[in-house]
Amino acid sequence: HVQLVESGGDSVQAGGSLRLSCVNSGVTYRRYYMGWFRQVPGAEPEGVACMDDDGTTIYADSVQGRFTISHANAKNTLYQQMDSLKPEDTAMYYCAAYDRQLYPWMVLLEEKYKYWGQGTQVTVS
Repeated sequence: HVQLVESGGDSVQAGGSLRLSCVNSGVTYRRYYMGWFRQVPGAEPEGVACMDDDGTTIYADSVQGRFTISHANAKNTLYQQMDSLKPEDTAMYYCAAYDRQLYPWMVLLEEKYKYWGQGTQVTVS
């Protein structure tokens, strides 16, 4: 089975930093694309960043240059370093993944991501 568990969300002042972690079970980077999404009440999830097993990354324009997605060498944990945080970054952040066999291209499209974590709240004030 695939299980994703996020942590690291907190309340922080504008300009501060946070590092989110996603511990995964049943996910292999050669089969699954993994990424981060965020969602505010009343809106659809917004793609933040994703990466493949070779380290290729895609970032949303809104976080380019401020957020960095990475994974541990063991690839059981996905990270998102968030710097220069802004109030508009406030959201519930989700770790997500999808099977390359169902859709072979890496994209930040919510409809493609089948597996989701519970979410971790980030509040910037």
